[in-house]
Amino acid sequence: MTPMDSSGAPAARTLSVDLVAVVVAVTAGDPRVLTMHSVADSLTTGQSVSPGLEDGVKRGSRSLEPKAPPSGGGEAPAGRPEFVTPQEGEALPAGPFEQGHRSLQSGLRAWVERHTHHPLGYVEQLYTFADRDRVDPRGEASQVMSISYLALSREAASAPDVATEWQPWYRYFPWEDWRAGPPPMIETQIAPGLRAWVAEARDEEQRWLREQRVSLTFGLADSAWNEDLVLQRYELLFETGLVQEAWRHRRLPPPGGLPEGQPMCQDYRRILATGMARLRAKIKYRPVVFELMPPEFTLLQLQQTVEALAGRSLHKQNFRRLIEQQELVEDTGRQQAGAAGRPAKLFRFRRGVMLERAIAGSKLPLARTL
Repeated sequence: MTPMDSSGAPAARTLSVDLVAVVVAVTAGDPRVLTMHSVADSLTTGQSVSPGLEDGVKRGSRSLEPKAPPSGGGEAPAGRPEFVTPQEGEALPAGPFEQGHRSLQSGLRAWVERHTHHPLGYVEQLYTFADRDRVDPRGEASQVMSISYLALSREAASAPDVATEWQPWYRYFPWEDWRAGPPPMIETQIAPGLRAWVAEARDEEQRWLREQRVSLTFGLADSAWNEDLVLQRYELLFETGLVQEAWRHRRLPPPGGLPEGQPMCQDYRRILATGMARLRAKIKYRPVVFELMPPEFTLLQLQQTVEALAGRSLHKQNFRRLIEQQELVEDTGRQQAGAAGRPAKLFRFRRGVMLERAIAGSKLPLARTL
């Protein structure tokens, strides 16, 4: 419905600008994302809001529904990438762009570091989300434009007065983790729903186009899995009603039996998918992975970090040969202390390599799968 002013004429559309951060860290080979409290509902229902978050609400057109925390609790298992998310992994750190900010990126960095107490390293702009149905639930603007950024950091414990939590990113996209082979859920939970969508095509041409899209996106039939298509897979699941956000957008209750994967409020999971796809592609031609590593590391730790981000198992010898050929690391002359078995050499990133030459693009040296 078009909003009207007091005279009955269509109201002028107002626009607000939000800055959204996909903050990623890798801890013990586990990719993680930083999340924050979902507070938009609190602003409209009078519930309490965590201190310091009122001015950092991410706005959107979809209702915010509290979700149960992940079962089991405790630390995430090793070998998964993580990003920082709000409480219960429902939202991403987001705040308004203020005129006092020197630039969009400096505004994002200042807001995230001030409200989450997590310093950011590498930062780059992702995408601007400005769909016409992205409206402000508080009524302050009729349309919200969100400018998203990918930020890399090192995981640290959250301050007790800050409602942030690191969550494994495969909690939101479990079908993206192929390190142990194709996740069974693709064949048991996702493929049947996609095949039903194909069968609903209005004619043969549309059926063929849908079959091709499904096969290429999810690596079905004779198509190979492409780890970079994170966003395309999520958007296909949204279009076919296989994620909860699709039903929330339609203002309908979700049916039972949807594929696993923790939903997020508003369109944060779409923004997260955009960040994951960008980082997966980026590590193939720029050494940004070293922004996620400690100052000294073993080659095995480096390989496990790349595997965690890509969601693929890599061939050990080929990976080490690739690192040596590109001269990205140098031996520190020290060995890993306290390791069982033969001590592993410790390496560090040769930052001078960025000044010497551009890093050539390369394919990941994937391990063979049966």
